[in-house]
Amino acid sequence: MSPRTQGYFFVLVTMCIWGGFTLFARLNAQWHISAWDIAALRFAIAFLILMPILIYKKDLAFLWSKHAVILTLIGGVIYCLTVYTAFLYAPAAHAAIFLNGCIPICTAIAAYILFRQPFDKHTWVSLAIMITALVLMSALMLQSSTSAFGIGDLLLFISAIWWGIFTVLLKQWKLSAWHSMASVAIWSAIIYLPIYLLFLPKHFMDVDPLHLAVQSIFHGVFVVIIATLTYVAAIQRLGAFKTGSIVTLAPFIAAILAVPLLGESLSPSIVVGLVGMGIGALQPWRWFRQDSLTQKIKQQNTQN
Repeated sequence: MSPRTQGYFFVLVTMCIWGGFTLFARLNAQWHISAWDIAALRFAIAFLILMPILIYKKDLAFLWSKHAVILTLIGGVIYCLTVYTAFLYAPAAHAAIFLNGCIPICTAIAAYILFRQPFDKHTWVSLAIMITALVLMSALMLQSSTSAFGIGDLLLFISAIWWGIFTVLLKQWKLSAWHSMASVAIWSAIIYLPIYLLFLPKHFMDVDPLHLAVQSIFHGVFVVIIATLTYVAAIQRLGAFKTGSIVTLAPFIAAILAVPLLGESLSPSIVVGLVGMGIGALQPWRWFRQDSLTQKIKQQNTQN
């Protein structure tokens, strides 16, 4: 199997998990699993798997960095509680628009505010497309009495802000994929689980044990560990932009699958939002341009 084929395989795995995240998170509402409970399950399972590996490898020093704790608070505890709560109120299509569609722009804005990184022309074009889509979607929603913005949409957008800040800090501080994943998983469990056990409400007795097991394995193993590793592996083989663009499709596909699988509906206003935010996030006009990683690889091959 060629590196390129391997890259597309890893992208496919990542897409399935990221798309599944939207669907499984929405199932929490139907299965009556609270945001407090699913976050605890996610952090606990990841901790139980990763901590023995880190101890065996004697790779613990990175955990004591202040950067690891800051990344955990933003991209771990706060993000998870916000996004899981949002999915209790907002359908999958809204998540594709207000979470995944807004993450690229929130990341660009966070990079400018925190480190004065200017917008490039592609970001400006994306911003214009997304704003236009949101305005059209809002206008259509105002004309319709069947759909409107809600608290779930606001929480999804706030989640996009958290993830944008997390992404910028992760890039600025140059943590490896393994260390960033492990530090967020370990510190999230250390910080959140004691608070959860002592002070937060628990509803495990009201939930089917099979549902808890499925959600625990999916969020604690597939989302936290496997998707991170396959995403990084895909970037190494296909480049950052192409990989990011392809996997960005996952939540939009999930929004369509949620119609037959979860019984959710797609109004004309949401379709407009999905198309506009999808184009803005994917930036299809850049697909035929080589990213910096691909250019470096070709230069190395030419020199060799």
